[in-house]
Amino acid sequence: MKKLFIIATIAMGLATTSCDSYLDINQDPNSPQEKDMTPSILFPATEMSLTASYGDLFRIPAGYHAQQFAQEFGTSNYLDYSRFTMSATRSSTGYWQLMARTLKNLETVRKLTTENEEWGTYLAATTLRAFGFQALVDAYGEVPFSEAFQGSDNPSPKYDEGKDIYAALIAELEDALGKASANDPVATNFLFPGQRAAAWIPFAKSLLLKLLMRESGAVDVTAKLDALVADDDFITSDVAYEGCWKNESGQMSPYYAEEFSTAWGSTQINIIANIALVGTMQIKNADGDIVYEDPRLAAFYDTNASGEFTGGVSGTNFSTAADSYPVNYWCRPKASYDMPVYLLTVFEVEFFLSEYYAKKGDATNAAAHYADAVAYSFYSAGVGGAAEYVDQYPYEQSNYKKVLGIAKWVALAGVNNFEAWCEMRRLDYPAFGTVKGTDIYDGENADSYHPERYQPGTLYTPIQVFGQVGPNKILERWPYPSNSASANGNAPKFTDADYVKPVFWGM
Repeated sequence: MKKLFIIATIAMGLATTSCDSYLDINQDPNSPQEKDMTPSILFPATEMSLTASYGDLFRIPAGYHAQQFAQEFGTSNYLDYSRFTMSATRSSTGYWQLMARTLKNLETVRKLTTENEEWGTYLAATTLRAFGFQALVDAYGEVPFSEAFQGSDNPSPKYDEGKDIYAALIAELEDALGKASANDPVATNFLFPGQRAAAWIPFAKSLLLKLLMRESGAVDVTAKLDALVADDDFITSDVAYEGCWKNESGQMSPYYAEEFSTAWGSTQINIIANIALVGTMQIKNADGDIVYEDPRLAAFYDTNASGEFTGGVSGTNFSTAADSYPVNYWCRPKASYDMPVYLLTVFEVEFFLSEYYAKKGDATNAAAHYADAVAYSFYSAGVGGAAEYVDQYPYEQSNYKKVLGIAKWVALAGVNNFEAWCEMRRLDYPAFGTVKGTDIYDGENADSYHPERYQPGTLYTPIQVFGQVGPNKILERWPYPSNSASANGNAPKFTDADYVKPVFWGM
């Protein structure tokens, strides 16, 4: 039975995310053997694998699928994402890295810590395992779970239903929380370095809230939610990998390294702001004058060379003709080598709590948590103006899904695009308006670009939208990755209709 383990080069307290750092103990004679594995060796390297997949390979395509990113003119790396598609081959790297390098190693850590009753580390590993599997379910709907990681003993593990995986993850988190005490030590890690289980317990409970709220429309979890909310032991600061990156090749924050760094010899620019995001965060009157601009827009994106915020249109990379747009016309996301990889933010917790109370008909508490969610989002972005936003977009109990859905979509735009794609699929907001991508730009002529036609707070059908998705629909799930499905006889058949079939919590 082949066992894949990761060893990351660790120097000066940092783990490199370069490919050379991922080693198989059965192939590399210089790497530690399985008998020498300890949680403190496995955990940091496993975390770096998590950041590389979730913080980059999941974030980038989801940013296009959520209509927060558009494709820079003259390049085409992510043009397919911009047209609302994902191929089985495209998704394979992120899936394999998360499944084989992250989740498999976390299961090893859980096994080791169970044998030694190291319940602090067990809780930490269980929490990240739940986080990783949740992301896979949210992307694919069904993935191997109950029979995963059995190697040659079971080369074709069954794909479990998403609702069953969620139920198992919730049970695992509850079990781990029951075993761990606040003062229990935790193995070496980058998320809460030097801290004991007391730091992990609120994260685990906040993740539990996220799982329960995400499935609450499909499964009756009222009793669990009531008890968890009453316990009120959630995170009070954002959970993110920060302070662990260096301005050196292989040690930069993954999203930055992929799209913004020239360390790998690439100079291609791909991601620009989408008109949907710019047009929602910057409201103009009929004369083109700005009547409201969300201060977070400047925290999330740089202006163009003329000091303006401009947004591209999904489904095209714009004309490269001489009368087309100059290179510096479009706005690029703000990014730095040490930018955080966010796993869970305080504002997400507050949005979930607002929704929890809204479903109970408690408009007072729902409105209060909505205001807190906005405030924490502005605080996380490092800007003021939260009260003005709430005045501009007040809470409405009769229309809470729309208010929360659009506000959360905006808040996540500069923080976690994958979660933005998930929540817009679940809450059904932003919804499609009457304007199409072809109404904004014809895909060829510079003078046909009319951003003023975009309807704030809505989605639009991309230019040359993927045929299996079609007009006024979003991509609901990714096709099963080819490196899993092609070798697994138990992989479900993925049909054209599945591209727009919601995962279980979106039904």
